[in-house]
Amino acid sequence: MTTAVATRELTALDRCDRCGAQAYVRAVLQSSGGELLFCAHHARAVEANLKPLTSEWQDETQRLHEKSAVLAD
Repeated sequence: MTTAVATRELTALDRCDRCGAQAYVRAVLQSSGGELLFCAHHARAVEANLKPLTSEWQDETQRLHEKSAVLAD
């Protein structure tokens, strides 16, 4: 039996499994289908070793450079 993880945009509620900061990367493991969430810093630290073991590497770190929308009164 395999478990599918639907890709969705990461939100502010998704937290890094290493430090608790906002997650911008989701790694879905090939072996179990489980997922790990990482902030940009920790994703870079584990990417070389972990990425080959994943079935999906969802990287949304480009969102760190987007300007947030400012609502006018």
